[in-house]
Amino acid sequence: MLGKLWFIGANEVHARLDDNINVATNLMNIHVVIEDAQKKILGEIISLDGKKMIIALLGEFAGNTFFSGVIRKPTLNAKIRFINKEELDMVIGNRTNKSFLIGDSPLYSGYPIYADINQFFSNHFAIFGNTGSGKSCGVARIIQNLFMNKEVTPYRSNFLIFDSYGEYHNAFERISEINNNFHFKYYTTNTSDTSGETLKIPVWLLSTNDLALFLQASDHAQLTVIDETIRLANIFASQSEEANAYKNHLIAKAVISVLYSNQTSSSKRNDVFNIIDACSTQEFNLEASVQGLGYTRSFRDLFTIDSKGEFPERNLLIEYVNSFINDTLEKNISTEQQKYGLSDLEKALNFVLISDGILHNEDIVGSALALKVRLHALVIGSYAKYFEYPELVTREQYINSLITAAGYKAQIINFNFEDVDDWFTKSSIKFYSNLIFNYCKSTKGQNSLPFNILLEEAHRYIQKDNDQFLLGYNIFDRIAKEGRKYGVVMGILSQRPVEISENIISQVSNFLIFKMTHPLDVEYIKQMLPNISEEIVEKQKSLQPGTCIAFGKAFRIPQLVHFNMPNPAPFSSNFDMATVWNVKQ
Repeated sequence: MLGKLWFIGANEVHARLDDNINVATNLMNIHVVIEDAQKKILGEIISLDGKKMIIALLGEFAGNTFFSGVIRKPTLNAKIRFINKEELDMVIGNRTNKSFLIGDSPLYSGYPIYADINQFFSNHFAIFGNTGSGKSCGVARIIQNLFMNKEVTPYRSNFLIFDSYGEYHNAFERISEINNNFHFKYYTTNTSDTSGETLKIPVWLLSTNDLALFLQASDHAQLTVIDETIRLANIFASQSEEANAYKNHLIAKAVISVLYSNQTSSSKRNDVFNIIDACSTQEFNLEASVQGLGYTRSFRDLFTIDSKGEFPERNLLIEYVNSFINDTLEKNISTEQQKYGLSDLEKALNFVLISDGILHNEDIVGSALALKVRLHALVIGSYAKYFEYPELVTREQYINSLITAAGYKAQIINFNFEDVDDWFTKSSIKFYSNLIFNYCKSTKGQNSLPFNILLEEAHRYIQKDNDQFLLGYNIFDRIAKEGRKYGVVMGILSQRPVEISENIISQVSNFLIFKMTHPLDVEYIKQMLPNISEEIVEKQKSLQPGTCIAFGKAFRIPQLVHFNMPNPAPFSSNFDMATVWNVKQ
C-alpha cells in the first residue's frame, strides 16, 4: 500500500505516505489507483510535502474500460497503490489496428503512448509552443509514425501541409521507402527549386471571394465589381463572334449613355475617347470606318465639334452606335467555362468600369479603380507566374492533380511558401482551403475522400481579420465549425495562440502543448479551454524540447508525451552561429 487517505475534496484527495515508502522516491506525476470494494479510481500525484501528498482524481475503471472524470468519490478507507501494466494500457492506450504511436512516456521509462486514429485525425487539433520547443519535429514524428504503422495503411489519406519555411520537405520526401504505395508531392514558390513543382493556380477557379482576397478588397461594392469581372472574363475568353458582339454591345451602351448626358460636347468626346481607349474592338476604335450616305468617316471624325458646339454627324454617330446594342445577348450569352488568365481579368475589369451602374457612380468607381490598380500590379508583378496554368481544368481535375505524383496517389502534399510575402501566402492558403472545403461539401458520398489541412505558423494566416465582414464568413472558421462532417479537418501549429481566432480554438478537440512562456498565450489557453487544469498550465512551463502535454478526445487523460526525433527530421534546426563564426587557423 502506498498510503492512507485523510481528506477528500471535489477533484483531489490528500493522503499520507506509508512509513515503508522512502520520501526520496520520485513520485511526482506518477499515476496511482485508489480502490475499495466498489470502485477503482485513477489519480495523479501532484504535490508532495514530506509524507503528505495531494492526488488529483482523473477517472474511473469499470472492468476493462477506463472513463475520464470521477462521479463517485473514494471512501476514506480506500487503499492507494501504484498503477499496474494492464491499467496503464487502458489509460495511455495500446497498439491496435485503429491506433497509432504518438510518442513515449517520460514518466514510465519510455512506455509507448498510443492514440485512436479516428479520435485524433478526424477532429481538429492544435499544437502550440515556443520556437524551438519541438512543434515541427512533433508533427513530423506523428505523421511518420502513422505511415510506419503496420496495422493500418492510410492509402486514401490526404495531408495538405502549408509550410511557411520549407521545413517538411526533408521529413517526407522519402515516404515511399516505408511503403511503395505512399507518395509525397511538393509544391514551391521558388521557381529555381527543381525538387518540386512550381505553385500554379488556375485563374478561372478563383471564386469572387478568392479573387477579393488576392486583390485585398475592403468593401462590399468591390465584390459586385469582381463578380462581374469574372463573368465577363469567362465570356470574352471564348474568342467567339458572340463574345465580340457582347463586347460591342457593352461599349455601345456606355457610349450612348455619354452621348445622352447633359455634358458639353467636348466633355462627351473626352469621355467616349476614354471608353474607347480602355475597351476597343475592330468595330469600336477611333480609326474604325463608319459608312454614311455616299461617304465614309472614321469613328474619330464623328466627334468633330462645329462652331455651334455640336457634333454635325450626331445622327450618323448615334445610328452607328445603336446598331451594336443587343439586349438579348444579356440572357443568351454562353456561360460555358473557359480558360483565362490575369490579363484577361484586367481587360474584363476595364469593361466593367464602363458598364451601367458604375460609369457615373463615383462611389463605386473609386472602389473599382482601387481593384484595377491592384490587379494591374499583380499582372505585371513577380507573382503573375503563379497564375500561368497551362490548360483548362475543372475543380475536380485540379484537386486530383494536386494529390497525384508521377501518376500515383500522393498522401502528403507539401506547399512551401518560403519565397513569397504573407499576403500572397494567406490568400493562397485560403483559396486552397476554400477549394477543398467546397469540393468535399459537394461530393455525393460524404467523407469519401477526407483531407487533413495542416497550417504551420497558423497565427499568420487564421487571424481575427476582415473576412467575416467582407465575405460573410472566414473559411477557417467555417471549416472549424462544419469541416468534420464533410471530411475536412485542420491541424493548427502556432507559437502565438493568442493571435488565432477564438472561434477556431473553441472547435479544436485535441491539443499538444509544448513549452510556452509568453503570459498572454498562457492566459489565452486557460480562458479558451475551460477544462484545462492549473496542473497542466504549470507543467508546460518547464517542459524540455520535444516533450509536450497531450489532452483531448484522443487521450483518456492529459499526459506527458516525449517525441523521438523524426527520421528524417524536418529542416527546422537553429542556425549554427558558432560554426559560421569560427575561422580555422
